[in-house]
Amino acid sequence: MEQLLTVKEAAARLGTTERFPRRLIAERRIRYVKLGGHHVRIPETALAEFIIAGTVEPLTVGWSGGKALA
Repeated sequence: MEQLLTVKEAAARLGTTERFPRRLIAERRIRYVKLGGHHVRIPETALAEFIIAGTVEPLTVGWSGGKALA
C-alpha cells in the first residue's frame, strides 16, 4: 500500500500553505482518499502526478538573423 499524506504534509512537499492542497481537493484537481467524515489523505503518486502534469519543459530556441526560431 502506498504512503498517504496529510494535507499538511502535501503542502510541505509542494512548498505551499495548507490552503492550496485543500483547494485542489475541493476543485477535484487531485486524487484523494476520504477516511471517515472529515479526514482526507493524498496518495504520494497523486501528488507526483499533479506535479508532473504542471511541469513545463524549456524550449530550445535557435536564432537566425536576430529572430528567435522555435
